[in-house]
Amino acid sequence: MFAATSVALLMGSIDTTIVATALPSLTANLHTSVGWSAWTISAYQLGSVTATPLAGQLSDKLGRKRMFFVFISIFTAASMLCGLANDIDVLIILRFIQALGGGGLVPSATGIVADQFGRDRDRPIGLMTSIFPLGALIGPAIGGVIVTYFSWRLIFLINVPVGLILMGLLARFVPADPPRGKSAIRVDAIGAVFMTLTILAFMLGLSAFGQTNFASVEGWTLLLVASLFGVVFGLRQRHSVNPIFPAALLKQRAFARVNGLNILYGAGTFGIFSLVPLFAQTSFGLRPLQAGALLAIRAGTMAVVAAATSIVVLKRFGYRAPMIAGFILSAAGLVMLSVSPPGMSPFAWLCLSSVVCGFGVGIAGPPSNNANIQLMPAQVGAIVGLRAMFRQTGGIVSISVAAAIMSSSPSGARLLPVIFIALAALTLAATPAIVGVPENPARSGHGSPPPLSVDV
Repeated sequence: MFAATSVALLMGSIDTTIVATALPSLTANLHTSVGWSAWTISAYQLGSVTATPLAGQLSDKLGRKRMFFVFISIFTAASMLCGLANDIDVLIILRFIQALGGGGLVPSATGIVADQFGRDRDRPIGLMTSIFPLGALIGPAIGGVIVTYFSWRLIFLINVPVGLILMGLLARFVPADPPRGKSAIRVDAIGAVFMTLTILAFMLGLSAFGQTNFASVEGWTLLLVASLFGVVFGLRQRHSVNPIFPAALLKQRAFARVNGLNILYGAGTFGIFSLVPLFAQTSFGLRPLQAGALLAIRAGTMAVVAAATSIVVLKRFGYRAPMIAGFILSAAGLVMLSVSPPGMSPFAWLCLSSVVCGFGVGIAGPPSNNANIQLMPAQVGAIVGLRAMFRQTGGIVSISVAAAIMSSSPSGARLLPVIFIALAALTLAATPAIVGVPENPARSGHGSPPPLSVDV
C-alpha cells in the first residue's frame, strides 16, 4: 500500500519538472513561442495550488481511497489528452486539468498512509516527503531521453499505462474507506476560483514588469486586480460555510507560523533554486550538462537526507530542532552560491553549495510536514493540502519576483547572487519563529499523538 501510493506521488512529482526538457521541441511542433510553451509549466503549478486544499477536504469527507481513484483518473485521462493535443492553448488548459488530478494525489495519499499507520504515522509520512525531490531528480533525465529519442508527446502518454497499473494496485492493496453518513458535501469552490485568480493576476503582473520595467502600467494594473481578487477571497473565507481555511485553524497562532515557514520552504525548494543552472552558465560559463547536474545533486541529497530524517531524527529530536538546523543550512547554502569559489573550481564549489542546500531542505521537510499535521490531526487530508498549497505558492511567487527583477534590469542573471542572499536573509530572520510550531507530542511528554479519525 505504501509503495503504491508513493509511486503515484512520484508520478505527479515527475510531471512538475519533466516538461521543462521538452519546451524547445514542443515550441517548434506546435508553432508557438517559448513564452507560451512555458505556460505549460506555470499552468501545472497553478492547477496544483488550486487542487490541493480542496482535495484535502474532499478526501477527508468522501474517503481517501475513493478520492485517490478520482484524482488518478483525472491525471491519467488528462495526460492522454495532453499527448494528443495539437494546439498550445488546448495543451495549457489540459495541463491545468492534469494538475487538478496530480495536486489531489498529495493530501489523499498522505491521508491513506496516516489512517493505516495511526499513532506511528510520523515515519511513513516523513518518508513520503522524500518522494518529491526524487521526482525533481529523475524528471528532467527521463524527459531528456524521451525528447532525444522519441517525441515530446510520449512525456504525457507514458502516464497512461502507469496510471492504469496504479489503479489496479490500489484496488488490491488499499483498504476500503469506512462507511460514512449521508451528510451534505460542501467545499468552497468559489473561494478556490478567487484564490486562483489572485495568484494568476499576480503572476501576469510580474511577467508584465519583466517584459518592460517596473513602471509598466499593465503590471501595476494586474497587481491591483490581484489585490482586489485577494480581498474578495478573504471576504469569502469569512462567510463561507466550509472555507478553504477552516476557522479552527485561523484561530491558532501556530497556523500562521507554520505556513509562513512553508512559503519560505517552497520559495527555496520549488522556486529560487531552479535558477541555479542559469546562474552557473551565465556567471561561470558551465556547460548545460554541468549546470543541470546541480539540480540532480541537490535533489539526490534531499531525498537521502529526508529519508534518514524520517527514520532516525524525528523520533529522537522532534520537529523543531531539525527544522531550525534545516533552515540554517539552507541559508548557508544560498550564501555559498552567491560568493566566489574559494580555491576550487566553480563546478566543485557549486556542487558543494548544492549539497548543503539539499541537506537543509531534506532535514527541514519531514518535521515541517508532521508539525503541520499536529494543527488538525483529525483532518489530515485538509491540512496536508493546505501545506502543499503554501509551498507551491512560495515557489510561484519567488520565481515570478526573481524573473521580473532580472528581466527589468540590464544586469539580468548577474543579479542572482543578490537574490540568493536576500532569500537567505529572509530564511534566517524567520528561523526563530520555529520555536512556536507544534512539537512531536510523543517527545514533548504529552503522550502519543491522538488516534486519527476520518470523521469531520
